[in-house]
Amino acid sequence: MSAPKSSRSQPDLSRRHFAMALGAALVAVPLAACGGDKKQPSGGGNGGGGGDGAITFGFAQVGSESGWRTANTTSIKDAAKKAGITLKFSDAQQKQENQIAAIRSFITQKVDVIGFSPVVESGWDTVLKEARDAKIPVILTDRAVDSADDSLYVTFIGSDFVEEGRRAGKWLVEDTKEDGPFNVVVLEGTTGSAPANDRKKGFAEIVGNDDRFRFIASQTGDFTRAKGKEVMESFLKSHKKIDVLFAHNDDMAIGAIQAIEEAGKKPGTDIRIVSIDGIKEAFQAMADGKINVVVECNPLIGPQVMDLVKKVHAGDSVEKRVEAEEGVFTQEQAKDELPNRTY
Repeated sequence: MSAPKSSRSQPDLSRRHFAMALGAALVAVPLAACGGDKKQPSGGGNGGGGGDGAITFGFAQVGSESGWRTANTTSIKDAAKKAGITLKFSDAQQKQENQIAAIRSFITQKVDVIGFSPVVESGWDTVLKEARDAKIPVILTDRAVDSADDSLYVTFIGSDFVEEGRRAGKWLVEDTKEDGPFNVVVLEGTTGSAPANDRKKGFAEIVGNDDRFRFIASQTGDFTRAKGKEVMESFLKSHKKIDVLFAHNDDMAIGAIQAIEEAGKKPGTDIRIVSIDGIKEAFQAMADGKINVVVECNPLIGPQVMDLVKKVHAGDSVEKRVEAEEGVFTQEQAKDELPNRTY
């Protein structure tokens, strides 16, 4: 009788073992998907890369306010894919609160590295301390933050906006051989942003020391084409004589060109136009004689960013500031350079 009893209990035991194994497998799947069992990276992050060793990079972009920004976003996405880095991307639509929320989401998701291009310079200490407490390294791209504690981020990669402003000013001073006076209007970028603050500062350092130039109006165009056109229309209505327009980016300059032409004036001739960025449309405008000079600000920094992501994740030392190579282009150079512009 013992043999039949043993034969009946064996299937019961097998079924019990199978049920237990199945339950464990079902529990393990969501844990892995949510990042609950991940290797700690040597760079001090929370290991959001997953079991396959891939790095997860959370990137909070400013928005899509310009052709430059679109090219920057494309460069980031393409470079992440090529580098085998898992990218979690967020578009802040030019709102700081959206960017802060995105960074907190990245912290909750336990990404390996966080990167962002700050909408404005100030107001980041709290969320960056949260990232530091979570041991997630932060990389600043394109724009810097105004903080007394530079331990809140590992490195910055981008342009020297003050120097860009200086280069724009130097060209203007050297190009104007007349005695003047010259009435200057300025289309500023987003109020409180690093490029707006620094380009204004650099330009004023050079042009402000030349008595021939008079700043008669300055207003934000928020780095957008539509706002640039709107503000330039206001400038033209308020001031009969405008000799120079300094635009903090190309999209505002292109918007201003529309307003100038609609007012019956010739951009680039009646009003000198000095701009910063270097998008393809601005080079076409230079070739057409409508913009006089463009100071380049290179958006194609994706490969450099991904290189930094890998290094900080590995715990390697990196420079606190990494700058992109950039040039200054005039109308004479624009036609030759135009075919080379990829954005």
